[in-house]
Parts: sequence; C-alpha cells; structure tokens
Amino acid sequence: MNPYLSQLQAYPFEKLKQLFAGITPNPDFTPISLGLGEPKHATPQLIKDALIEHLDGLANYPATSGSEALRKAISAWLAQRYCIPAPDFATQILPVNGSREALFSLTQAVIDPTQNTHGKPLVMCPNPFYQIYEGAAYLAGAEPYFANANPKKNFAPDFTSVPDAVWQRVQLLFICSPGNPTGAVLTLEDWKELFELSDRYGFVIAADECYSEIYFTDEPPLGSLAAARALGRNDYTRLITLSSLSKRSNVPGMRSGFVAGDANIIKQFLLYRTYHGGAMSPSIQAASVAAWNDEQHVIANRDLYIKKFAQVTPLLAQVLDVQLPDAAFYLWAGIDKQLEISDTEFAQALYRDYNVTVLPGSFLAREAHGINPGKNRLRMALVADVAECLEAAQRIVEFIQNRRSN
Repeated sequence: MNPYLSQLQAYPFEKLKQLFAGITPNPDFTPISLGLGEPKHATPQLIKDALIEHLDGLANYPATSGSEALRKAISAWLAQRYCIPAPDFATQILPVNGSREALFSLTQAVIDPTQNTHGKPLVMCPNPFYQIYEGAAYLAGAEPYFANANPKKNFAPDFTSVPDAVWQRVQLLFICSPGNPTGAVLTLEDWKELFELSDRYGFVIAADECYSEIYFTDEPPLGSLAAARALGRNDYTRLITLSSLSKRSNVPGMRSGFVAGDANIIKQFLLYRTYHGGAMSPSIQAASVAAWNDEQHVIANRDLYIKKFAQVTPLLAQVLDVQLPDAAFYLWAGIDKQLEISDTEFAQALYRDYNVTVLPGSFLAREAHGINPGKNRLRMALVADVAECLEAAQRIVEFIQNRRSN
C-alpha cells in the first residue's frame, strides 16, 4: 500500500463520531445538526429539469475537457461575477467533479517530489483549514506547513512570520477565501502579498472559492482572478481558482465545479485528469450549464442565509464570542474561558443535554507553532432552515446560561 496513507488523520466527522460514542442524547429534544457544512436549501427546479431533459447523455462517454457549452457558461459567469474579461474557455477553464476532488488531484499534478534541493516539498495551508489540503499534500509526497489564523485579521492566515527557508520549499499554497471555517475574505492587499511571494519563490496558488456566493453585504467577496487582474497579472501566472455549484446552487450531490487560471497549469492538469478519470457526466454538464447561466436562484439562496444569520448571530453573541462573518455559511465561535470547558467537552455536553451537534474547532486545525488556533472554538454550519437554526441557537443559549448559573 502507499506508505503515505499512514500519515492521514481521521476526518473531522469521524473524530466527532468517536467523540459522541457512548453518549445518549436527551430524547426530549429533536436532533439538530450544525456540524456538517452540507447545504439544505432546495435544489432549484431549473437545474432538476435540465438534468432530466439530458439523461440521454448517459449513453455517451464524456470528454475530460468538458463540453464547449459548459466551459463557455463558466467563462461568462466569471466575467460577469468578477467584472473581468472572459477567460479563454478553451485554455483557461476545466470542469471538475466538485472542488474537493480537484483540490486533491491538482496537488498530485503540481507537486514535484524530485525537486527537493532545500528539503522535502511543502504545501502551505491555512490553519484552521479544510482537511483535503493536508491529505493531498501527504499523498503527493509533500508535507503540509500551517500558517495560523490571525484573530486581528478576522482569522485570515498570517504569512508574515513564515521563514525564508520554509518558503524555499513551498511548491503549492492553498488559500480559502471566503474561508472555511472562519468566513474570512482576503483583501486586495492580501492578494498582493501572496502574488509577490509566489513570484519570489515560484509556488502555485490554489484559491479555493467555493463559498464565494454566500455573503451578507452589497459588496461580493473579492476573487483571486479579479485581484490578479487588478494587480496587472492578466495571464494568471501560477494561479488556479477552484469553485463549485454545491453551495452556490444547493447541488452538493451533483459534484460539479471548475478550475480556471494559468493556461500552462490547466494544460498539464488536463493531461493528468485524462489518466485520472475525472470526466464529468454529460447529463451533469447540461444541468451545470443551466445553473451557471442563472443568477436569480443564487440571489434567492443568499437572501435565505442573510435572513438566518441576521437572527441567529445576535442570539448566540449573548453567550459566545461570535460575530457575522465576512462570508460563507459558518459561525466561528469562541467559548468563554469562564465556562471552564474545552471545545470537545462543550460539543459532548451540548449533544448529550440538548441534542444539538456542533463541530469542535480543534478538529479543524493542527497544533502548529505552539498553538492550535481552533482550540476552544466551535464551527456551526447554518445550513438548515431559519426555524431549525433558531431553535438550535436557543438551545445553545439555554445550555450556556445553565452552566453559568451552576
């Protein structure tokens, strides 16, 4: 077996299952889960209709590069969403089976384990982070290096303290903006810093932007392609953006997304995927075209999140260190030290007493540079309907108030 498999850690939800083993939740409460970041809003009918209308596509092998119609739809969406010239649909865009699959396979294509003059290749990861980054690094023969979140920058990763000797070994940098689990969005100045580091050390930037369409103000989050254009990087050198329909259009089961950016990397990634077997079903491609071509369902979806967060966030802010994030559908909440309870103990007790599931923040981070930046924090995914999220929030408030009174 691949020896690198032994380096993989249990996935956060497997850890949560183990954490809850032997605990019987209070039967007086119906179960509510804020643990899994799986969209629960209804899939738009127009996407279902397009899928059904193109089921005859199941009779054909799909091309790894995807249909021209899909690549053109993605290109047009990028141009409209980010106010940039449409990327070349033939050379700068590639459909993928969801951003998770692409994050992993891109790493396998990018990392060159033979280039180890300064030591084993490194993959720079934010901390806390999406665990695919770490696993992809290990299985590509590299090691992850964690840049801890900076609470003073709304938990965006801090790269300023990374030593030069570390940067010399970095071949790939993952950045998630809007961030999971923190909701942090990078500014143009942040992107300028990253691009300058990429120019200096030659690493590829993989910008994970699957939460880009869930935000709470009139100004949408800045994307990596738009930042590159604003800074004169018109050919997107060493930059790959990854996005998905899962959160934008409530179709996580479709597994449909794209990568876009540096044409040279896209060309090599296409070669890799031809052997990897990463072609998207023609039926899913047709449904994806319908999704990328429509914005009304995205606006309606965003309005549901705005309504939810506007009601739930102030309620939880009474008892937790939490505020409205820049974007995404998570609350990244700190536990009051006076409660004298860890994030894992909090999750266990809340599940036992009130049948509400939250994810301990320490499960989403690693001990790095002397700290675990997820310690004593909680990630809560507000993916259910308003009433269920409010009910969960009210139970959390009651749970904490009871602990304080005791």
